[in-house]
Amino acid sequence: MTRRLLTLFCSSAIFIFAGCGGGGTITPPTLIRVAVAPSAATVVVSQTQAFSATVTGTTNQGVNWSVSGSGNGSISASGVYTAPATVPSPATVTVTATSQADSTRSGSATVTVVATASSVTVVVTPTSANVSNFRTQQFTANVTGNANTAVTWEVNNVVGGNQKLGFISTSGLYVAPSGTPTKSDGQGGTITTTVTVKAVSQADSTGNGTATVTVVPDNTKAQSGAITLGTSGSNAHDFKNTANNTITCCGGTLGSLVTRGGTQYILSNNHILARSDGATIGDAIVQPGLIDTTTCTTANTTTVANLSQFFNLETSTVPNIDAAIAQIVSGKVDTTGKIVYLGATVDGNNVPVSAPPQGGSGMAGSVNLAVAKSGRSTGLTCSTIDAINTATSVDYTVNCDGTGTTFTIDYDNQVDILGGDFSGQGDSGSLIVSQSGATPVALLYAGSDSDTVGNPVGAVLNFFKSGANSVTFVGGSAHTVIGCTLPNAPTSAKTVQPSSLSARVMQNATATRDLHAPELMKYPEVQSVGVGPSYDNPNEPAIVFFVTQGEPHTNLPAQVDGIRTRIVEGQLFSVRGVVSAAESVTAEKSAPAP
Repeated sequence: MTRRLLTLFCSSAIFIFAGCGGGGTITPPTLIRVAVAPSAATVVVSQTQAFSATVTGTTNQGVNWSVSGSGNGSISASGVYTAPATVPSPATVTVTATSQADSTRSGSATVTVVATASSVTVVVTPTSANVSNFRTQQFTANVTGNANTAVTWEVNNVVGGNQKLGFISTSGLYVAPSGTPTKSDGQGGTITTTVTVKAVSQADSTGNGTATVTVVPDNTKAQSGAITLGTSGSNAHDFKNTANNTITCCGGTLGSLVTRGGTQYILSNNHILARSDGATIGDAIVQPGLIDTTTCTTANTTTVANLSQFFNLETSTVPNIDAAIAQIVSGKVDTTGKIVYLGATVDGNNVPVSAPPQGGSGMAGSVNLAVAKSGRSTGLTCSTIDAINTATSVDYTVNCDGTGTTFTIDYDNQVDILGGDFSGQGDSGSLIVSQSGATPVALLYAGSDSDTVGNPVGAVLNFFKSGANSVTFVGGSAHTVIGCTLPNAPTSAKTVQPSSLSARVMQNATATRDLHAPELMKYPEVQSVGVGPSYDNPNEPAIVFFVTQGEPHTNLPAQVDGIRTRIVEGQLFSVRGVVSAAESVTAEKSAPAP
């Protein structure tokens, strides 16, 4: 079996202190951040747009500019973007400024390339917002330059949004997704990212305005009283001062609660609680982790546990696991084992309540098993098991800043979860459970931009047993993880906008559909074939396939004689065969949000 090198999904930050002498005070440190202005722009083909980058947290203000994809234009070293000679597909591209001081820190802006300048101006308010998972944010759009002030709302260019990005209604009410969106970090791993809410003028689609949404999971926040797990945490000593007045700190997720001999412990990874073998038994475990403080110190954190035992990565024998336990401090941890967002019910704001996993010894994973996790960086995410015999290799470093002893650990028979968006940096230590019963399956520790891996819980619990004292998960009865079916799209987000396409354009699409109808209806999953506007370009028509939800798509064409196609999934549509544009609208309203 091929062994792949994966990235640890802990998280780190570098803080830079101002120099001081003679007993002077230390200036509060600031994380390196890059902000690009303007955050969004519309540029006519072959024209230019100047961008500027503001870098905070370092004296090095230099950035490297780049443009996503090929054929999407170019940008100079000074930040002047030049649009391509023709409108690319898709028409929205990303301009990025990457800090020269720290290549992991960047800021970006979106550019919409248009053929001609629009006389319509759209301004979205607010221009940026932080929204917690499952929560809402109202946006408004001010349209000038046309008597028609109606707009179509999109999330990352998807009309109405979707469950991964969040939904937005026709009135601009945004509902954040269960998990924080991620992107590749360019080095094989994933990091969290923002989404763009856009209001597009229905009078002139080249006129649009945007806002940036940062989805902030509750898992990251500091808690008071007895904490709920699935939250930010770290070893209190997981930081490193360096000679150039910088401090690096790390953190991850305090995953779940286990019990042994009547004593309760927090379960997480070795590289989160025990600093990759560099910790001392008795070390304080704090919430939130140092990574989520403003100073990279224990100020404003709470000691919730003390390190009790860990699998020594460098000296222990196979099967290797990345795990550690820390005995809880009385009154500082919820003793029922609640994990953020893991409940079977929702509160008054339609946010899943915190709840414990199923108590006991967990279960072995199986291929295609639907699973979930609640972690510090990406909140509640849901996917399926892709394999249960994955072999991986992971590089470890004892010091948080990467300057300590390095070593590589090989793992066999690991649980592999499908999808790079299942986790991100900072989710290490999260408990992976089944969606149907919240039953523990694996302990998350590493991943890539295509998958996530975890130690099987059987191996983890077996290591920590002591004589006749077994280790079990603290929890309750089996229950569904309701958050995996949320958020629900606002009703108006599913409303199909009336087509503004000309009769001639729609007639051409209908004629093409009719010409190929016999062959299009031969696909086994297709219940009916209609016509309507394209999702990614509402000014163009599309042939609409109404297909049975859950059935595989048998190579449905992306275009038919140059006419775009799109897919609407549902269980049973009221119309069958070849249907009109009006019937297509009615059928689409009855389907779940795309």
